[in-house]
Amino acid sequence: MTSTTLINPSDESVLQTVEHTSLEQVDEAVARAVAAQRSWAALAPADRAAALRRFAATVDAHVEELAQLEVRNSGHPIGSARWEAGHVRDVLNYYSGAPERMIGQQIPVAGGIDITFHEPLGVIGVIVPWNFPMTIASWGFAPALAAGNAVLLKPADWTPLTAIRLGELGLESGLPEGLFQVLPGRGSVVGERFVTHPQVAKIVFTGSTDVGKQVAAGCAALVKPVTLELGGKSANVVFADSDLERAAATAPGAVFDNAGQDCCARSRILVERKVLDRFLELLEPSVKAFTVGSPADERTEMGPLVSAAHRDSVQAFLDGPDAVVAFRGSAPEGPGYWMAPTVLLPASRADRVATEEIFGPVVSVLPFEDEADAIALANDSIYGLSGSIWTNDLGRGIRVARGVQSGNLSVNSHSSVRYTTPFGGMKQSGLGRELGPDAALHFTDTKNVFFATTPPVVE
Repeated sequence: MTSTTLINPSDESVLQTVEHTSLEQVDEAVARAVAAQRSWAALAPADRAAALRRFAATVDAHVEELAQLEVRNSGHPIGSARWEAGHVRDVLNYYSGAPERMIGQQIPVAGGIDITFHEPLGVIGVIVPWNFPMTIASWGFAPALAAGNAVLLKPADWTPLTAIRLGELGLESGLPEGLFQVLPGRGSVVGERFVTHPQVAKIVFTGSTDVGKQVAAGCAALVKPVTLELGGKSANVVFADSDLERAAATAPGAVFDNAGQDCCARSRILVERKVLDRFLELLEPSVKAFTVGSPADERTEMGPLVSAAHRDSVQAFLDGPDAVVAFRGSAPEGPGYWMAPTVLLPASRADRVATEEIFGPVVSVLPFEDEADAIALANDSIYGLSGSIWTNDLGRGIRVARGVQSGNLSVNSHSSVRYTTPFGGMKQSGLGRELGPDAALHFTDTKNVFFATTPPVVE
């Protein structure tokens, strides 16, 4: 059996070693999940709802513990980590309302009564990334459990600790053995087996677009449903008629939060050309004031990158010939995977830094000429996940929001994710939607049943 040695990204100290799940152990976990799911689905909806509320209460009692784990394992600032742990609790509470509301329909038809049932799929395989280990995991397991399914969760190699603890807390809260299992290990072993195992009914994958395509291809071979949340190169579109001061003040948080390791990061700032110089004058002090430091410090807004390998990947973009640096913020020196927030001025819209997902604290600023050009530039990407639009013209805000090919947009803000609203991407940013009132239904099959009421013909 192989293992991963976990490193604290803020000081490079060794945290612990996590053993990987073997192929045989995955199959054993699937068998346990199949058995547990049958009993779970047979529970009265009110009982499933109560179990999820108990799970949420147990998470709530361990918010600080989970947050401190994320600080050490992922390098998230403590304020962000506390929000993330609380978010898991809130998602569980939200979907605890789903079991008693999955009521189906009664459809008027001739000759009888037609009704629909929402049947759970069975065992769900959830594969989560390293950038937001707790929150993204909850988006999969909470609605899946609410719909009557069992869940197998594979955390990322680099950041498994909060997922492992959530699995333990689920058991402590009273969830049945085998219903919610966390299986750390390699994607080529655990994740691949989720895809190929005939008793894993659906895959929920969040990660890179390249790996997502492999997951989708594997699921297609078994006609297995899949939800994919993949990459992004989101645009922050700033029009001349907007509140430039507010747009510039909020732009750093929209891209440098979590050190830019966010598929929703607004990593392209598109600015109407006639106010470009003024916007950059306002942006520079905001970037330089963005606090990069120890994740344990309550004042920290941005911590380190997650690993040395990832820092090297981001640095490779900055070492390229098209990385024209406008200005930088600051970052600590010494041990840790630190990088200063960086603003680039690409010479061309086709430059690599302007088109590829960097997944680090790097943003490109590009000018546009008018509304039509802004929409065209925002859409000039294989991705379509998130984005922001800054304007004081209501009509323009509506037109541009309808014109930009993105699954999640905000006008005069940078909001992307609320557990009460749907989340997902267009184009190569993904398939399907998570969160919102309909998420639990995406873990069911709709069964249609017709009851004949016409009396039989008597010969």
